[in-house]
Amino acid sequence: MIYPKIPLAQSIIQICLDKGIKNIVISPGSRNAPLTIGFVNNPAFNCYSIADERCAAFFALGIAQQIRQPVAVVCTSGSALLNYYPAFAEAFYSQIPFIVISADRPQSKIDIGDGQTIRQENVFKNHSLYNANLTEEACLDNDLKINKAINKSISNKGPVHINCPFEEPLYQTVSKLDVNVTITALPKKKKKFDIDDIVEYATIWNSSKKKLILVGENKPNKMDAEIIELLANDPSVVVMTETTSNLHHPIFLNNIDTIITPFSKKDFEYFTPDILITFGGMVVSKRIKAFLRQYQPSNHWHIDSLRAYDTYGCLTKHFKIEPNLFFNQFLPFTIPVNTDYSANLQEIAELRKVKHTEYLKKIPFTDFKVFNNIIPTLPKNSLLQLSNSSTIRYAQLFDIDASIDVFCNRGTSGIDGSTSTAIGAAVANNKPTVLITGDIGFLYDSNALWNECIPKNFKIILINNGGGGIFRILPGHEETTVFNQFFETSHCLTVEPLAKMYGFEYSTASDETSLAKSLKAFYAQNTIPCILEIFTPTRTNDAILLQYFKELV
Repeated sequence: MIYPKIPLAQSIIQICLDKGIKNIVISPGSRNAPLTIGFVNNPAFNCYSIADERCAAFFALGIAQQIRQPVAVVCTSGSALLNYYPAFAEAFYSQIPFIVISADRPQSKIDIGDGQTIRQENVFKNHSLYNANLTEEACLDNDLKINKAINKSISNKGPVHINCPFEEPLYQTVSKLDVNVTITALPKKKKKFDIDDIVEYATIWNSSKKKLILVGENKPNKMDAEIIELLANDPSVVVMTETTSNLHHPIFLNNIDTIITPFSKKDFEYFTPDILITFGGMVVSKRIKAFLRQYQPSNHWHIDSLRAYDTYGCLTKHFKIEPNLFFNQFLPFTIPVNTDYSANLQEIAELRKVKHTEYLKKIPFTDFKVFNNIIPTLPKNSLLQLSNSSTIRYAQLFDIDASIDVFCNRGTSGIDGSTSTAIGAAVANNKPTVLITGDIGFLYDSNALWNECIPKNFKIILINNGGGGIFRILPGHEETTVFNQFFETSHCLTVEPLAKMYGFEYSTASDETSLAKSLKAFYAQNTIPCILEIFTPTRTNDAILLQYFKELV
């Protein structure tokens, strides 16, 4: 076995190994050579080389998103580290375990004019669960810091930073370890909540006629089928889910904006719950947020083992426990309340479906029609990755097969990194993976394709409407040169040259006939990754979408 000669690098590698950190994404460089040598020459690690640090971090995030265990990213010193920040922040808000290991110059070389040197210590402090600022020598204090960082990432589900100063020479190796590392155990997790809390809050539940359960981003297969059935069969309970909730039942309401956008003041007043229960990550729908902030429930309970955001300004209780455990312990103390709360919302949902179908029959080929046509074609039992802005919002308006796992970087809701994340997820998951993305988000992260690990069956559906279409449906839009250039970022680009350069099969569609034909060939091709670029009319899309909500009544 080949090891780096520098003892500190040996310690980091050995502790990662003992902690089960197996996936290492390395951004090539010189200062991180001791770490690269150690990780790459140990067959226990899966090592990936991604040159662009921003892409590397999101690629690692995609792997961690799927395996639900920390993935380490390793970089050289200087500005390389700063390019990890967008993915680092996403990991913080999406509660994804994530470890940044940065090589650094020794402290004596900082701020003296030495090359490729910045102030690296605590650079992620606003979003880091823990910062392990190491010293040059291998010692117990360094071991404890490395352990603490990894333990925090695992137990608190988020990003940490390990900063390691290395002095030259950097490339020397040895055949035997020179260190004996110290390993500390993970803290134990709480498995139950107090019986007094169960009784107190079950009493509130049992006396409430209107309970709304709103589920944000949620990992697939996290809820027991028995719990789902109990909630679905309580007439006083309405469960609203989002595309990224990965929670399904025939009577759960999964098209939130379609249902509530046409509500009158009287409707909102009726629909206001006595109890709002939330779990999962970020919620996409602005309309449900606006509704619950204006028409606040008496009780808002959030269920999460780590944190609770007061998104609606009325949080009354944070249950620090996993949602599945909560409902398993809580629901046996509850009784169904006989009201028409659920039935009335079901009736409205059915009416909306009729209007939705009628509207789609009469509109031209636009973004809305494209989503209607591509969503039903997604392979069953596949992995769907969605980019941000218009893509995730359009997807919210359609039913997605329950066998499909859906993900989107909604922690920070940025356009950066969606493609890189999707590729990382595809590498970590054996399921066929489809990314649906817009043109701006794709172009912004086009270096994601500079990656030798892309699975052969990875597919990208790119909807090119000639700019940032999301800005056309936001209040304040005006058709001016300033808007087109500085908000929408109008362009006439196509990604065909990128597809050719990176070895992707490329096809196009610009109407329903060509789309149906291209989709058939698109899914049949599994020997090389594919891009299907769909062109839609820039100035028609927004009018079609805005009119949709007017015709739902």
